[in-house]
Amino acid sequence: MNTIGIGVIGAGRIGKIHADNLLRMHGVAVAAIADPFAGEALAAWAAERGIARVTADASELLTDPAIEAVIICSPTDTHVPLIVEAAANGKAIFCEKPVSMSVEGTREALRAVAAAGVSLQIGFNRRFDHNFRRVKEIVEEGRVGEPHLIKITSRDPSPPPIAYVKVSGGLFMDMAIHDFDIARFLSGSEVEEVFTQGAVLVDPSIGEAGDIDTAITTLKFASGALGVIDNSRKAVYGYDQRVEVFGSGGSVAIANDYPNTAVVSGPDAITRDKPLHFFLERYTEAYRDEMRQFVDSVRLGQPVPVSGQDGLQAELIALAAKRSLETGRPVKLAELAEAGLAAEA
Repeated sequence: MNTIGIGVIGAGRIGKIHADNLLRMHGVAVAAIADPFAGEALAAWAAERGIARVTADASELLTDPAIEAVIICSPTDTHVPLIVEAAANGKAIFCEKPVSMSVEGTREALRAVAAAGVSLQIGFNRRFDHNFRRVKEIVEEGRVGEPHLIKITSRDPSPPPIAYVKVSGGLFMDMAIHDFDIARFLSGSEVEEVFTQGAVLVDPSIGEAGDIDTAITTLKFASGALGVIDNSRKAVYGYDQRVEVFGSGGSVAIANDYPNTAVVSGPDAITRDKPLHFFLERYTEAYRDEMRQFVDSVRLGQPVPVSGQDGLQAELIALAAKRSLETGRPVKLAELAEAGLAAEA
């Protein structure tokens, strides 16, 4: 088995998770990690793991012939130029979502990838979760018949810091974009129209930052099916991730994952522990599997399981959701097809 040299760009929480997962794989060498704030702490972290090179300059990784693939986990506004440079240097690319905050920016990245003939996988990790994958299998087997309704509940245990909210792209582009992708994934159909209602019910500071923290989004699919997604930045009982696909022949639904299966029954109540705390705990194995499949795609020269087009479609839904919230009307994705439409930060 040939060893694949991989570079990681961005050494925040998710970059370190991806690096650690890569280090567990046979036939993979994490050759370098780049972060503009690289310092002694990152150097020590890398040294503990045997990562030989730490740099503040991502171009060192992108131009290194020993590095075959790069993992981009840097801030969203850096994704497009990094993808373009990586593609020009013949690197296979894994990029965290979203590719960019604008349709034209994402299309620029996809054009560069296509022109260079390299692969680009987007970090929609929920597709690799054991629960969502089982729902997908059951739908594809025809066991629920034709899907009629897709219902998604996605609620965080606590809101992010306001400083993050201000640069995140908003609830739709930052948080619900995962739900938009999983709606496409489970339904097997493209979204044609989006209607949203949103509110600030968790933290007034989120509203002051120009965002919302609570939302209902309805989707119309090309197949004729309908979707409903409810989002909240704060569920006091923990991370809430549930889905149901209801169809002409039945339904399939998944509940939350828990740290154990113990249920305590007493004279006054029946109780159990809260769901796994947040996305790092809930999707630990999904993060590993998405990286395994990316590496396998690079090694075997096969298509990646989540393409740049998947990233673009989820972004279009997010932009349509935001426009619907602003205008108070349903928005068709066809309206957003023109290049240059940008999301506001």
